[in-house]
This record gives sequence, structure tokens and C-alpha cells, in this order.
Amino acid sequence: MGTQGAYILPFRNVLPRIAPGAFVAPGASVIGDVEMARDSSLWFSGVIRGDVNYVRIGARSNIQDGTVIHTATRDGPTLIGEDVVVGHQCLLHACILEDACMVGMGAVVMDYSVVESGAWVAAGALVPPNKRVKAGELWMGSPAKYVRPVSNAEREEIERVAAAYAARAKEYGEVPEIKSGL
Repeated sequence: MGTQGAYILPFRNVLPRIAPGAFVAPGASVIGDVEMARDSSLWFSGVIRGDVNYVRIGARSNIQDGTVIHTATRDGPTLIGEDVVVGHQCLLHACILEDACMVGMGAVVMDYSVVESGAWVAAGALVPPNKRVKAGELWMGSPAKYVRPVSNAEREEIERVAAAYAARAKEYGEVPEIKSGL
């Protein structure tokens, strides 16, 4: 789809691998040992740094505007499954997000934490290091704590948003470059 206008940078001779059909918005940065699967997307001003460890992003997952993803040295990659929704301005650091989970806008997920499939981390939440947000749980607060089960409507919302961002990324990828006359 496209990486035009994005910063795709090698680190220590490792160039990010971005699958055909993935979208990296202009102004976003992907650095080092990063793999983005088909139909995944990184939106405007997002940063993914695979410089001290690796980052893997699964198919149809979207990393929204202003989000920063980094890793921990030696044993702390960041792994993001398929159909994951990561809201605007999140911070993900050396954590695992399993398939079809949601991380709300402005949330922070810290080192060695796991957000299981179907779980939801609410907007503005802080998941401290070494926590496990279990499948189907909604966590809120700072520090984040279990609040209640994720509803069927919320599970459907994760699916809807993941599909909508995959479609929107395709649409952005098809927009021809417009040259300014300035």
C-alpha cells in the first residue's frame, strides 16, 4: 500500500520489513528490527523503534496517531497480534498484545505485561510492568485494575474498528501523490 513520506530507517544494518498491503503514514517512523504484516497500519506521527530488541505487528492491526512502541534490552521485544486496535497516543514498551484486543487512547502498557485476546485496556489506563490483562477483561485506571468483563458489544467494537482501519489504510494507500505548485 504505501510508505511514501514515512521514515523507514535501518539500525545496525537491519531494515524494517513492511509487508505488501501494509500502510505507514507520512511522518511516521519505523526503525530497525520491525516487521509489519499485511494490512497492518501505523498512522501519522507514530513511532516504532526496533533498535534494542524487535517489534512484530500482526495482520490487520492498527497503531493509531502519535503512538510510540519501543522494547527492552535483551529479553523484551514488543509483540502485537492480529486484528489489534491501539488507540491514539499510546505507549507500548516491551509488552505483548494478543489477537483482537483493544488498547484505548493514551493508555500505557509497560514491560513484560500481556494483554490477552479479547481484552480491553481503557483510555488513559496505565498497565504496570509484569501484569496480565486476561482474555475478556476490561481494565481501567492508573495503575490499571480489572473492572468487569468485556461486553459482547465491546468485542464487536474491536472487530469493527480493526476492519475499519484496515479499509481506511487501503484507501490512504491508493491516494495519488499530489505535488505542490509552491
